[in-house]
Amino acid sequence: MFAALQKVPVTMARPALLLRGYTLDTLRADVVAGVTVGLVLLPQSLAFALLAGLPPEMGLYSAIVAAIVGALWGSSSHLHSGPTNTASLLTLSVLLPIASPGTPAFMAAAGLLAVLAGAMRLAFGLARLGVLVNFVSDSVAVGFTAGAGILIISNQVAPILRLDLPAGAGLVETVILSAQRVGSTHVQSLLLGLATIVLIPALGRLRRRLPTLLIVLVVISLLAWFLQLEATGVRVLGMLPRSLPPIAALPLFDLQLVGALANGALAVAIIGLVEASAIARAVATHSQQRLDSNQEFIGQGLANICTGFFSGYPCSGSFNRSALSFQAGARTGMGNAFSGVFVLAAMFPLAPLMAHLPRPVLAGALAVTAWSMVDYRAIGRIWRADRGDGTIALITLAATLFVPLQFAIISGVLMSLGAYLLRTSAPRVQSVLPDDDFRHWEHQPQKPACPQLAVVDLLGDLYFGAVNHVEEQINTLLARNPAQRFVLLRMHSVQHCDISGVKALQMIARQCRDRGGELYLVRVREPVRRMMDVTGFTEYLGADRFLDEDHAIDHLFHRVLDPAVCIYECEVRAFRECQNLPKRTLTGEMIPLMPADIEARPAPTIEPRELWRQIHTGVPLHIVDVREPREYHQGHIPRARLLPLPELLTRPEQLPAERPLVLVCRSGRRSARAAAWLVRRGYTGIVVVRGGMLAWEASDLLVAIE
Repeated sequence: MFAALQKVPVTMARPALLLRGYTLDTLRADVVAGVTVGLVLLPQSLAFALLAGLPPEMGLYSAIVAAIVGALWGSSSHLHSGPTNTASLLTLSVLLPIASPGTPAFMAAAGLLAVLAGAMRLAFGLARLGVLVNFVSDSVAVGFTAGAGILIISNQVAPILRLDLPAGAGLVETVILSAQRVGSTHVQSLLLGLATIVLIPALGRLRRRLPTLLIVLVVISLLAWFLQLEATGVRVLGMLPRSLPPIAALPLFDLQLVGALANGALAVAIIGLVEASAIARAVATHSQQRLDSNQEFIGQGLANICTGFFSGYPCSGSFNRSALSFQAGARTGMGNAFSGVFVLAAMFPLAPLMAHLPRPVLAGALAVTAWSMVDYRAIGRIWRADRGDGTIALITLAATLFVPLQFAIISGVLMSLGAYLLRTSAPRVQSVLPDDDFRHWEHQPQKPACPQLAVVDLLGDLYFGAVNHVEEQINTLLARNPAQRFVLLRMHSVQHCDISGVKALQMIARQCRDRGGELYLVRVREPVRRMMDVTGFTEYLGADRFLDEDHAIDHLFHRVLDPAVCIYECEVRAFRECQNLPKRTLTGEMIPLMPADIEARPAPTIEPRELWRQIHTGVPLHIVDVREPREYHQGHIPRARLLPLPELLTRPEQLPAERPLVLVCRSGRRSARAAAWLVRRGYTGIVVVRGGMLAWEASDLLVAIE
C-alpha cells in the first residue's frame, strides 16, 4: 500500500497529462460532445435531485462539479460523472433515518455523505484496491439495480398523482396509501405525468440522437404554462438560484453524524464504483480505450469530495450520458467537463424558465428512466445460466424493495461470497480415463478402472475450505476400488494451495503408502510447487513423484505397476500401454499383491555386469527368465531358460535344486515377486538381476535373439 501511495503526485496531476498535446480539432469535437451531453444532463440533474429528496439546485451543483472533476481526474474519456438514479435513491435511503427531506440538516448530511463516500473511493484508488469491486457480482448488481428501478417508480406515484404521502414511505406503504387516497388524485398532474411517460419513449424510437428528455420537458412545460395549469394546483419547481455553486458548511467534525453515515457511505462508495467501472468497461469495448480502474476510482473520489463541498450530493457514472458522450464524438475527458460548463452557463438564463417546470413532468421522466433499470432479460439469463446466481439476484431484488438499501447491498455481497465459498469448498474430484483415441482424459464412470492405478482430476483450488471435501472424495474413490494402491493426481486446475492443502496431500500420500502404493502428481503449477517446496512436502513425497504428464503413464506402467497383475489378472486394458499385453489367467496360487510381502522376504540381487562375469568364468548358475515367450524371443540373457511366471507358480519342481537360481524379467518386478513367492515356500540360493533386462541392455551386454 505504501509503495502505491508514492505514486500520488503523478496520479493527482492527471489534468496536466490530459491536456498534453491537446489540439484545436480535439477541442471542437469535445465542445460539441459536451453541449450534446449537457442538454441531457440539465434536466436529469433536476429530476434526480428531487428523487434524493433534495432541492433541484443541489442537482445542478452536483452536475456541474462532478462532471468537471470526474472528467479531469478519471481514466475513461467517456465515463460521465454526475447525479444518477441509483446514487440519488441510495442517498435518500441513507439519509431518511437521520433527517427529514428538504430540511437544512438533510442537505448538510447529503453533502457530508458525498465527502465520506468520495474519501473512501479516493482511498481505494490510491491504495490500488480496484479489485474490491469484483466482490459485487453481476447477479447482485442486476438484482439491486432492478429493485432500485422499482423503488424509483413507486416513489414517483405521489408527485404524479399529487398525493401527500409520508416522507420515506416504503414500497408496501406507498402502494397501500396510494390505493387508499386515489380518490384525491389531481387530474391535471396525472395527465402531465402520463404524457411525459408516453412521449419520451415514443420520441426516442423516432430519432435516437435527439435529446428527447429535454424536448419533452420543454414542450410539456410550455403547454402547462400556456394552459395556466399552475393555477389549477400543478406543483412546479419554483425559483432556482442563479449563482456559482456555493461552498457548503458541512458538519465535518460531528463525529456522531459521521458514525451514523459511515455504513451508508461505504455502500454508496462501493455501488458507485461498481456502477462506474461497469459503464467505463462497456464503453471502452467500443472505443478500444485502455482503462486504469484505480485512476477511475481516484476520479470518482475527487468528484464526490468536491461535489460535497460545493453544495452537491453523492454522484456516480451515468450509462446513458456516457454512451451519448461516445456517440457524440468526444475524444477526451474534456468533452464531459464541457457538459458541466454548459450546465453552469445555461443555469443563469434558464433559471427563471425552469422555475415553472411541473414536478409531475419530472416524475414521469424519472419513471421512464427507472423502468430501463429493470433488466428482466439479464435476470432471465442469470437464472438460466446458474440457479444459484439467479437466486442471489432475486433475493437481492427483494431485499432492495423491503429493507434499507445499504443492507440490501451488503446482504447481496455476503450471499455472493457465501455462494463462492460453497462452490470453491467443493471442487470436483473425479476419476478419469483416456478416451478411445488415448488423446484426452475424460470422466467415464461407465468404464472399468485400472485395478492398480487411479488417475484423478482435482478441479479447483486446494485451500483450507476445500481440503475436507477433497479428502472425502479421494477416500470414496479408493474405497470403491480397494486394489488401487497408486494414485496419479492431475493438478492443472489447482491455482492455489495453502498449508492446509499441503497437509491434505500428505494425508493422501500416507494413505496410499499404507495400502502399499504411492501418490504421484502431474501438472503442478509453479506457485503450488513453491508452496510444496517451502513446506517440505516435496521432500516428503519425493521429487521423483512429480511426473511429466506426457510420460507419466508410460513411467508408471513400466516402472511402478505390478506387471503380474497387468498380465495375469487384469482384463481392463485401460491405457495405451496396456493394449499389447497378452491376456493370461493364473490358475495356481495368486502372486502376493502387497509390496510388504516382497520386502519381508527380499531376495539378494546381482548386478548385470557381475552376472556377465560369472557366466564367462564358469560359475554354475541356472538363469530363469520369467517373462512371456514373445518378450523372451526378442532378446534374452545368453544361457537363460524361459519359464513364464504362470508355469513357475504351477510347476516349481522344474527348478533345479543343485545350482544357484538367478531370476530375470524386463525390469526386475516380476522376478522379485517370483523370488518372494519361492522364498516363502522354502527355496534358497535365489538371486534377482537388478533392473532386469532393461539394466542388462543399458550396460551394453550382449543378448541372445531367437
